[in-house]
Amino acid sequence: MTSSPATDAAASLLADLVAHGVRDVVLSPGSRSQALALAAVHLADDGALRLHVRIDERVAGFTALGIARESGAPVAVLCTSGTAVANLLPATMEAFHAGVPLLLLTADRPPELRGVGANQATLQNSVFGRWVRDGIDAPVPGDGDWAGLAERAVAAAMGVQDAAHGVPGVAGPVHLNLPSREPLSGVMPEISVRAGEPPRPAGAQPFALARGPRTVVVAGADAGSIAEEVAHAGAWPLIAEIVSGARFGRQIVHGYRALLRQDELGGRIERVVVFGHPTLSREVAALLAREGVEVIAVRRGGEELNLNGRTRAVSAVSVEAGDPDRAWLGEWLAASAARVVDLSERAPDPEGLASTDPAARREAVRAELDAVRRPLDRELLVDAVWRATWPHDRLVFGSSRLVRVADAVLGGKKVPVHANRGLAGIDGTIATATGIALASQSSGAPGVTRVLLGDLAFLHDVGALLLPPDEVEPRLQVIVGNDGGGTIFDALEVAASAPPAHLDRAFYTPHAVHLEDLARAYGWEYEKVTTRTALDQALTASRGGRRIIEVPLAR
Repeated sequence: MTSSPATDAAASLLADLVAHGVRDVVLSPGSRSQALALAAVHLADDGALRLHVRIDERVAGFTALGIARESGAPVAVLCTSGTAVANLLPATMEAFHAGVPLLLLTADRPPELRGVGANQATLQNSVFGRWVRDGIDAPVPGDGDWAGLAERAVAAAMGVQDAAHGVPGVAGPVHLNLPSREPLSGVMPEISVRAGEPPRPAGAQPFALARGPRTVVVAGADAGSIAEEVAHAGAWPLIAEIVSGARFGRQIVHGYRALLRQDELGGRIERVVVFGHPTLSREVAALLAREGVEVIAVRRGGEELNLNGRTRAVSAVSVEAGDPDRAWLGEWLAASAARVVDLSERAPDPEGLASTDPAARREAVRAELDAVRRPLDRELLVDAVWRATWPHDRLVFGSSRLVRVADAVLGGKKVPVHANRGLAGIDGTIATATGIALASQSSGAPGVTRVLLGDLAFLHDVGALLLPPDEVEPRLQVIVGNDGGGTIFDALEVAASAPPAHLDRAFYTPHAVHLEDLARAYGWEYEKVTTRTALDQALTASRGGRRIIEVPLAR
């Protein structure tokens, strides 16, 4: 076999991507992408990159998204032409809105086969539209070369290069459309590979926050610990969504939704400093849209937060020196303390258990048995998962009813939390969590990745359960709160207006899927638990690998 321009170009491009900081490639098989696929396998065998193979492009896209979310480095996802490319759109949209560096490498037919009815050929060079920071329709190898494309793509994805749709300092997805002519593969050339680091945006001059106005800090999805740091520096109340990664520290506000509705607290707010993307409560959305409130939003994704039409977008903030308004903070913390939700079990009664009085001993034993047999509800489920998770673990929330329950009842804890809240879609949750697990455990680090989601979000991403037997198996727990349908719609207006039969058919979509059979088919361990004690044991068992934990819940 001889070499081919397609193979030479593919090998050179992937080596250049490694040189600019790419360490992971997620691949979906296909004919037109064979040169790229073989180059990726070659570099993976040499230890230059980690290769993850998924047969479903939508799963591949979200897996790459999860790896990039956790690592902060650009991740390439590689597929063939045609509908394969369209299946990357959901993950691309999420990456755009969440500010995640994703590289979309899509193989294509050469220009002469576009628009003439050729097999698996479509108008894919611009399919992602404004959802990519840069779109590059590369030349056909032989007509031109791909030199410099890797550097340009990585710079745009990391927010270093101000591309056509770029946002300086903010990461996002980039599309490399890669056409080729036959022969599509050949002898792999010898290429020197040098691993490098991705470029990082230069630090922006922070916007200085004056001490004067009555201020709260709001931390939405992907805010991170910087939100807590600013709240601490300013002595301001911290309203931190459970998906923010900032729900810790002395200034977090419990029961924030009710407090925002109160005129004596929420009604007196003069300024809001926003980190990340808040999505979990109507009260925060109303605050950010309120007239007379100054809103300063630290830019995160491809779309500016501007619900009131006059929000100031900044790249970073600092707090000016001066005396804090401790009275303002004190009011919030006093109100917050009264709204802490305690879901812990009652401590055992050692005196009753050891009593010589049969009636007292029976009562103590009965109380202990009631605690052990206590059935699970949504509050106890989210509390158990939260308590089992520590800084060396990862916790992923699906866009299900459970994330809102968690936001309402869980206290403060500094743990790494992820969620696809850029667009808050139901799709790709298991695949994203798998990518997060692979990235967080790649260097041999300890910990478990737990993903908490509802049954419909689970069923929506069943394809992500399929993992190749020759790849490293992540430590991953998928905890499914199964109420037999989409009860998240209970909170919408339609629940009060539509007939029950119509609600079931069009919204709740009840099902009778046996999750245990799915787990067995895909090679996962499975356990169904119905009590808090059994759930605690399942979450903290020392078993590694992949486990599905099903928790039946009432409709």
